[in-house]
Amino acid sequence: MNCASANHDQWVEELTSNIKKLGIPDLPNFPNCYPAFNPVDIYRAHLTEYLAPISGAEINVIYNAIQWTTTLDKGDLILPVPALRLKGKKPDETAKSIVEQFPESPLVKKPELDKTFVKFFFKPEPLAQLLVPFILKKGIEYGFNPLNGLRDVSDPSKGRKKMIVEFSSPNIAKPFHAGHLRSTIIGGFLAHLYTGAGWDVVTMNYLGDWGKQYGLLAVGFQNFGDEDALLQNPIGHLYDVYVKINAIQREEEYKVKRLREEAKELQAKNENVVEKEAQIQDILDNGIDEQARKYFKRMVDGDQEAVNTWKRFRNLSIDKYKQTYARLNIQFDDYSGESQVKEESMQDAAKTLADQKVSEESEGAVVVDLTKHSKKLGKALVKKRDGTSLYLTRDIGAITERDEKYHFDRMIYVVASQQDLHLAQLFKIVEMMGRKDLADRCQHINFGMVLGMSTRKGTARFLDDILRDVGEKMHDVMKTNQAKYEQVEDPGKTSDTLGISAVMVQDMTGKRINNYDFDMDRMCSFEGDTGPYLQYAHARLCSITRKADLDPAELTSANLGLLTEPHAIDLLRSLAQWPDVFQNTLKTLEPVTVLTYLFKMSHALSSSYDHLQVVGSEPELKKARFALYTCARQVLNNGMRLLGLTPVERYVLERMHKG
Repeated sequence: MNCASANHDQWVEELTSNIKKLGIPDLPNFPNCYPAFNPVDIYRAHLTEYLAPISGAEINVIYNAIQWTTTLDKGDLILPVPALRLKGKKPDETAKSIVEQFPESPLVKKPELDKTFVKFFFKPEPLAQLLVPFILKKGIEYGFNPLNGLRDVSDPSKGRKKMIVEFSSPNIAKPFHAGHLRSTIIGGFLAHLYTGAGWDVVTMNYLGDWGKQYGLLAVGFQNFGDEDALLQNPIGHLYDVYVKINAIQREEEYKVKRLREEAKELQAKNENVVEKEAQIQDILDNGIDEQARKYFKRMVDGDQEAVNTWKRFRNLSIDKYKQTYARLNIQFDDYSGESQVKEESMQDAAKTLADQKVSEESEGAVVVDLTKHSKKLGKALVKKRDGTSLYLTRDIGAITERDEKYHFDRMIYVVASQQDLHLAQLFKIVEMMGRKDLADRCQHINFGMVLGMSTRKGTARFLDDILRDVGEKMHDVMKTNQAKYEQVEDPGKTSDTLGISAVMVQDMTGKRINNYDFDMDRMCSFEGDTGPYLQYAHARLCSITRKADLDPAELTSANLGLLTEPHAIDLLRSLAQWPDVFQNTLKTLEPVTVLTYLFKMSHALSSSYDHLQVVGSEPELKKARFALYTCARQVLNNGMRLLGLTPVERYVLERMHKG
């Protein structure tokens, strides 16, 4: 037996002993019931056992019908009676009968009737006795359920399911634009989410790192490259080089266009055009575009010098990206990219498409007509007239390679909604190739646009620019309270963390598909539901921990029956919801599901401080309240880390609390 299994068994024994003291003989055993990970499942099972003889419904139907609530006024759990699917019985009459016949319970109060709904409210003292030790014991694991990721819950030896999350995916030597920012934040969140759910998660960054533009970049570096600047800031320097060489290329294109127009005019006058044509040919033969084409051909042909230069640019860029991603609590297991897809994989894909008559020739190009399946999908171009393979062919090759390498159960592409058609075409073509099993395991998680992404230093080009400017803004806010500012051990690091929180929370505040305005003043405010406000809530709980001056070991002996105030009870009820919020997030795949809960809990905390003083209270009451706030800090910390935030322990704002 491994250590994790032994610890789990010990925890089950402790939990069983605890619920027996509350009048529950044993841990429940229902399908989709995980009492060792979610204390509310104990309540669901308890209600199911009470409701079965009253309603006449099947036990499994009852259990699955009992829902958690998003607002506490609706109860802690609610039963929509129509969901019991009782034939020949009117839901309103059944609901009334349930309320009238429901027996005295050790865990819940007398239920309340609301039309065809029955609302259940937890009794405060048993909830405190069950929940507080539960959270203190589980700690950083509270709320997460690793059983979700098992191939077979009844047989853990069959292992965990494999998930690939492909996200961020910037283009080397091009700006890290708003779409990449959103993909990075959302993808990082999804990786944390599925890790918390017990999946074996592979994080993948599919870089834009191949094509003629890298021949152009190499030519640019020969002309404008600076070795020191490259080593100091590879991404920024390569971008600057690319901009310069691209400008020359555009200038040459314009010059050729102008020379052709002039030659045409000369021809119309029957004048000599040899000189003009010679100038045109010289640019076509020796210009930047041709130099870039030749250089890229050297790369494709495996020329060692050309390939080594490209590899160096790629590796230096990845090293720089790693530093930036680390600030966002993101690590990639696989820095993949367009360059990593094998030519034979693309050729195999093209051959399969042709052999199975999925693709067809059209005016010299190769297309796949998807209108037979959906007019919206249209016709997908897989090969241009000149024989050049397109992204679609490369993406098909990439899917098959990843399946062979990772044998994944699911793969998520976190890509902007502008690519909805491309990915829908990709999945449909894979299905038409006879790999419906593979297509069904792929999912596109899309998102809307960031509007007006600029900072006080102008339009941001790179992620580092955004994080730097927002961090400086937060640093300025921190300095407005000099006394508190001096207490912070590393104000630069703290302001950086707060700035990152500001950017990430603004991105997560609405549903993924919604567009939003990049508003630095709004995101950096600690008024309203912002990243700084969430950090403030966590830091305040940390401050209570410091000032309470209690040994955490003492909390196990706290008299939790003293937590009788309405604010304490509502806070307990809120903390009990966290595991269900996590489970619901696995369905919505929306960061805002978590964020909404955390803000509601933070508001409950904020309103409780005046009513639930820790410092200055008599010893037993102080201990009980401190145990409650310790649980609140743990839940807030767990939720913030799930979102990819780094919770801070000290804060510097004018509106700092007094105690």
